[in-house]
Amino acid sequence: MELSPLLLQWRDEALEEGVRRDRRATIENLLRVRFGILDEELSGIIEPLVELPSEEIAVLLLQLSREELLARFGS
Repeated sequence: MELSPLLLQWRDEALEEGVRRDRRATIENLLRVRFGILDEELSGIIEPLVELPSEEIAVLLLQLSREELLARFGS
């Protein structure tokens, strides 16, 4: 049985959204563990981080200081 193109597109979008949601939750958790709270400044860098490859996110969140993260990804 073949799936229609519209159903395939919906499936792919749903999978991508799930990956983004999981990645966002992981980033939020790592920021809370490292810095104790997830304030407005740290919340503001989550979306740019979500766009990066998972391996790069982990390295940045484990190695950079709060100030370095805000300088690199803050507005």
